[in-house]
Amino acid sequence: MTRETLILVGREATSAVLERHAARLRERDVVDAVTTATYGAEPAFDLAETFRDHEADRTYVVPMCFAHTYETTEDVPRALSSLSGEVRYCDPVGESPAVTELLRKRAAETGDDDTDEADTDALLLVALGNSGDDYGRDTAEYHAERLRSDFEEVRTAYLLQSPAVECARYTLDHDSAVVVPLFVAECEATRTGIPEKLELDRGGFEYAEPFGSGAQLTEAIHAEVERERVLADGDSETAGTDLVTDARPVATDGRGRD
Repeated sequence: MTRETLILVGREATSAVLERHAARLRERDVVDAVTTATYGAEPAFDLAETFRDHEADRTYVVPMCFAHTYETTEDVPRALSSLSGEVRYCDPVGESPAVTELLRKRAAETGDDDTDEADTDALLLVALGNSGDDYGRDTAEYHAERLRSDFEEVRTAYLLQSPAVECARYTLDHDSAVVVPLFVAECEATRTGIPEKLELDRGGFEYAEPFGSGAQLTEAIHAEVERERVLADGDSETAGTDLVTDARPVATDGRGRD
């Protein structure tokens, strides 16, 4: 049995990004083995099927998303019951302070291709959001606050809660802005959802790529594993966040239903 493993978990659309980070982490020998696991419409079932063949004394599981969602607080923890050994469930990678630097870099690259400084005075951060909780909002505002020293105006907007992204064009004080989507990888929301709601074809907005492929995110994952290792070695009874111990196991019908 492998002693320590790391699993990067994300939606199917993040597969290529997950594999990129996994390859970098394998080169560093962070743990004995690094794998990825993605899910579709039924996260608990999809992941449980993958986890049943995974054996290790200790497994670190990192959600490769911007912030917690129902999937990461309910579905993924339920699937973790299929893993053998000790499980350390980490925070979503988007909550790392390193992501602030990635967002700053994305804004600079998009605002001016020739320098490291963005040539716009306004930055708009667009997250998925969730009307049922504040995880996405809190994380977006955390990064926005850290970026306010770099721009005259920094605002946040959301696809699924207020302030709505479609209103951003009319609430910004500036006529132009760099827009950075708070997503790990390209998906339907970044390809069509956000551009259509912002009416990018009207001009005035420069649109950046998702932040997830940056090397600094690999550093953030590595740091999270090291943090959890210290916690685990200090108290072997604590299995990552409380989400692991509080989650209901995946139902025995094999489809994640009670």
